Amino acid sequence: MTDRPAVAVSPYDEVPPARGRTARAAAAVPWLIAGLLALPVLVGLAGAALPAVGYLPAIGGTELSLEPFRRLFAEPGLGASLALSFASGLATTVVSLAGVVVFVAAFSGTRAFALARQALGPLLAVPHAATAFGLAFLIAPSGLLFRAAATVTGETQPPDLLIIGDPLGLAMMAGLVVKEMPFLLLVVFAALPQADGARRLQVARALGYGRIAGFGLGVWPAVYRQIRLPVLAVAAYASSVVDVALILGPSMPAPLAVRVVAWAGDPDLTVRFLASAGAVLQVGVTLAVLAAWIGLECIGGGLCRRLATSGRRFQTDAAVRAVAPVGVMVAGVAVVAGLAALALWSLAGLWSFPALLPSSLGLATWQRALAGTAGAMATTLVIAAAAAALACLAVVALLEGRRRSAGGAARSSERVRLQPAIAGLLYVPLIIPQVSFVFGLQVLILALGLSPSLCLLVVVHLVFVAPYVALALADPWFALDPRYERMAASLGHAGAATFLRVRVPMLAGPILIAAAIGFATSVGLYLPTLLIGAGRLPTITTEAVALASGGNNRTLAAYALLQTALPFLAFALASLVPALLARNRRGMRPG
Repeated sequence: MTDRPAVAVSPYDEVPPARGRTARAAAAVPWLIAGLLALPVLVGLAGAALPAVGYLPAIGGTELSLEPFRRLFAEPGLGASLALSFASGLATTVVSLAGVVVFVAAFSGTRAFALARQALGPLLAVPHAATAFGLAFLIAPSGLLFRAAATVTGETQPPDLLIIGDPLGLAMMAGLVVKEMPFLLLVVFAALPQADGARRLQVARALGYGRIAGFGLGVWPAVYRQIRLPVLAVAAYASSVVDVALILGPSMPAPLAVRVVAWAGDPDLTVRFLASAGAVLQVGVTLAVLAAWIGLECIGGGLCRRLATSGRRFQTDAAVRAVAPVGVMVAGVAVVAGLAALALWSLAGLWSFPALLPSSLGLATWQRALAGTAGAMATTLVIAAAAAALACLAVVALLEGRRRSAGGAARSSERVRLQPAIAGLLYVPLIIPQVSFVFGLQVLILALGLSPSLCLLVVVHLVFVAPYVALALADPWFALDPRYERMAASLGHAGAATFLRVRVPMLAGPILIAAAIGFATSVGLYLPTLLIGAGRLPTITTEAVALASGGNNRTLAAYALLQTALPFLAFALASLVPALLARNRRGMRPG
């Protein structure tokens, strides 16, 4: 026999309750931080809505009018733009989530699942624009896939196919799916422990359900409740994306968000009224996508309930399990192969179709690129580092405030979690279209006579970075056993000392990974940098996207790889630093 306590004690029973004024202050901190992060969205929406009804005194709009909307609805091809935006938001979300669900259902708890989790960091580090460029170099008529096919078929000319910029936006949606699958995998990985997925699946299997059906009916509903806001954020982003649409999407007509950006940059200032009306309409399109998704949720929930009560166990699922990894594998291979294609083009000399490899390699392109991007790289590094650092400070304060205010009440095995309202406030910047409220912020900044600056860009980037940092850090922050701090307190250490010398060092790894995710998010931000910087503070992302229509594949490839290099460096440091800090502490070494 082994000695054990007569009563099982949850580590959360050890959290000392906050009392009185301290408890009220701790409870107020998360609301204050989340509210401050959501405030620019509301201000930006107001800045977009007023010019949309004709009011912008700075350029002569002093009377309310619906003329901007009349001009908008008279624009040629508007219906096609709306359809593209709507289809992109809905189709991208459906395909991405379906691929992730089937993969997790088939492989959760297996070695393949662990390998996918390890590969997730590098995939998340690749920005949206770099992913889109890599995919374009793969699937274009003169890309690597058609070159490989030509070596078999003997073709000497690229096929006459419109793939990049196809009218249906299929290439654009494919680029979004490839990038959003790793993100959705990340949120599912974070949600599975909270949903007690292993135990639920074990119960379902004991009742005779097949692996896929057991996960879908027994585990997925609990997981989806945890990840609903990130899924809605994916739908919103895909319906209003700009950088990926500029690289892979159609241009005649373009999706609505791309047209709004073009109107916002028109030299004729009166066109800003049209841009504002388009920004408001984009909110409507995104809300329509979210409404359609909620409708699909209702249909899916009803279908799951019917299947659960039908008595069928769906034990024969070998065919589904065989194809389950296809979506995730294609997404991962597309990202890696795209980066390889970018690397080849950045070193290529003469490379004519159908040659599978360039006839010569050299560093001339890199020499020109490094000389021309020094300023943009420095700006990118400063903004991303500042935004990630501020986001980590804000999120740590938010999570610690929530933990301290809820610790005394958490007298069960259930973990402390962020309240849904606070999580909703954090995700507001990801659910409201960027082009709508960031354009409104730009209008207000111009109306106030402010000049573009690094500080303004850092503040705007912080709004987008903080939600991703919170997503990455919340689970490990609340999961750390509070008895460590209890032990430190029993040795006479005050609260602040315990926090800084126990909690923060023990969570150094998750904090640095969250910072790396925030850094990568900031590096990849195109539209906020373009609009708030007004073209005066270029980053490597804005420079790379600007080259998308230039036709120089070599320079474009070098810029896209430079854009990817910064996030990879951040993730490498996030993995290396905790190992160095814990080199003499065996129990703190990363597993």
